[in-house]
Amino acid sequence: MPIVHVYMWSGVSKEAKTKIIKGITKVFEEFGIPSHAIEIVIHEIPKENWGVEGEQASEKFKDVKPP
Repeated sequence: MPIVHVYMWSGVSKEAKTKIIKGITKVFEEFGIPSHAIEIVIHEIPKENWGVEGEQASEKFKDVKPP
């Protein structure tokens, strides 16, 4: 049973998360894995707790809004 962990910034809409979960599930189904055996865990991390190139993502990507 595959368990997929998705790490992303906080604030993504419920609709976007639904699309992510369905899309990942579809990829595994294409390999013959039944959907009931696929688990996806979304970890939401605040941008200020995420570092990119020595900077907090909240500063580096302050203009980026979640879907």
